[in-house]
Amino acid sequence: MTRPMKLGAYKDRLSGHCGFLFTELPLAERFAAAARAGFRAVEHPNLFATPAREVAGWLERAGVPLVQTGFPAGDAAKGEKGFAALPDRIDYYRSTIEPTLDYVAQLGCRMVHPMAGVRPAGVERARLWDTYLDNLAFAADAAGARGMTVIVEPIGPGSIADYVIDDPLVAVEAIRAIGRDNVKLLFDAYHCVCLGHDPAALIRAHAPLIAHVQIADDPGRHEPGTGTIAFDPIFAALEEVGYSGFVGCEYHPAAGTEAGLGWMRADAA
Repeated sequence: MTRPMKLGAYKDRLSGHCGFLFTELPLAERFAAAARAGFRAVEHPNLFATPAREVAGWLERAGVPLVQTGFPAGDAAKGEKGFAALPDRIDYYRSTIEPTLDYVAQLGCRMVHPMAGVRPAGVERARLWDTYLDNLAFAADAAGARGMTVIVEPIGPGSIADYVIDDPLVAVEAIRAIGRDNVKLLFDAYHCVCLGHDPAALIRAHAPLIAHVQIADDPGRHEPGTGTIAFDPIFAALEEVGYSGFVGCEYHPAAGTEAGLGWMRADAA
């Protein structure tokens, strides 16, 4: 059972994160399933195992755009979560930029996320900071030449221990340090709340930097309306600042994707 919430205009701007949702289906079927469920866009962090023309076909048949994806982030089973801040992986990281941009361009995607990586044991973030900024700028310049945006997602320790960009304020600091118009913030309300921030206040404070929004409830990172996060003020703040992008639904379904979609249809107008 989920609480109704005031989605407002964002009821028609929900993006299904197909790395989290519809995982009971083969990847080839998830975009169409998301479209049937009422999502107006989709996103996925890692599609590279499938040829771009094939993924483009899935998107075309589903009739939804891919709003954001990621650069290669390594082997999650080995604890790899990207490379942008790791001095010993600079050459590899930079070798992925152009091929990734070529790939996502074929999908019509305009936002790409280079994950920062996990801080090595005993290494302070300050020692990784310059590498991260240089690598972020490198990706941004390559993306900018194609009219694309590089997005920065802060991920808290509850999700990834020792992730280099672990707080929205750290992400904002990096974006401002880069000084590139096409480097923006992926604002995740779930991570924000878990870190003790007021998401509505951060939206108002940093609205010009926000290129994409994601939501999930806490605890459990389940469907919105199942936990303690107050989403009405979040959607109100997005409307107040004129956010016109999609809201990505990046949550773990509590009991199957389809069974948990009632929150999308229970808008308390």
